[in-house]
Amino acid sequence: MNFGRWFMGCVAMAGAMLAVSYAEAADKVHAAKSVGVPWTFTLMDVGIEQGIFAKYGLDVESADLAGDAKLHQALLAGSVDLALGSGPSMALAAKSGAALAVAAFAGEPRNIAIIVPPDSKITKVADLKGTTMGTTTAGSLTEWLAQRLSIQQGWGQDGIKMAALGTFDASVAAMRVHQVDAMVGALEAGYLLEEKNSGKVLTGLEGVAPKFHTHVVFARKEMIEKNPDVVNRFLKGVFASIAFMKANKEKTTEIATRVLHQSPAVMNRTYDYEISMFEDDGHFDPEAVAVLKDSFLGMGMLTEKPTDDQLFTTKFLPVKP
Repeated sequence: MNFGRWFMGCVAMAGAMLAVSYAEAADKVHAAKSVGVPWTFTLMDVGIEQGIFAKYGLDVESADLAGDAKLHQALLAGSVDLALGSGPSMALAAKSGAALAVAAFAGEPRNIAIIVPPDSKITKVADLKGTTMGTTTAGSLTEWLAQRLSIQQGWGQDGIKMAALGTFDASVAAMRVHQVDAMVGALEAGYLLEEKNSGKVLTGLEGVAPKFHTHVVFARKEMIEKNPDVVNRFLKGVFASIAFMKANKEKTTEIATRVLHQSPAVMNRTYDYEISMFEDDGHFDPEAVAVLKDSFLGMGMLTEKPTDDQLFTTKFLPVKP
């Protein structure tokens, strides 16, 4: 009896010493999301809460920023080492020269949708011809996707009129008083409007750009050069978190509901629609990269197409958690 107690005590003490040793060995990582609202970015919260990043010896400190421009300013300043951002913002990385995309983790833009008023006579995509669409800013991804939809439908670039209204709330307000006929916004926000009977999702925009990298992981060039092992382990954490999300809908929805302050019903619908966006190994698809380069010119972000090595590195690919 005494020996058994002594043995179990030794085991417990050894476990505690290992835990302390592991905690001391964990590398502190300053990471960020370009914005805090996309469901796809909750992979960071999932990875932290489920101890997935810790499994790879990382203590990840995550911050939510106010858009891609702020994200790349933070990468340039060195206040952030690794980040989740949009594929189109690789153009900003090319401009600053401070960071590179190191993996693509979400493909076609299933998380962006066209939203119409609840009482709208617009019931199908064909009804959008000649309408006025609320977007964020001129030259934004939302505007570019709406223009691609117009071109795809055979209406030309100006088949849908654009109204740059800034925030999502501004577009909702304009739609409510019929200053615009529809708007481009986050799919999950559209589901929330449906829940409140303030709008309805007409269509997702994944068909407009089926070959696309909506979201990528960025790393500072200095981190890539001096601490490649940390970058490698962070990427393993990202894709292990994605694997966890794919296998655990209930837990993922629980975390997303809390983090995004949404209802479980909205988060469940979002999961079902967006989960297939996630990539498994971070590869950059040449066709998707080509579309992105076209978008840089179309959105006025760059005046000429950049080379691949100005945008991303394949040094850490494929990622194998």
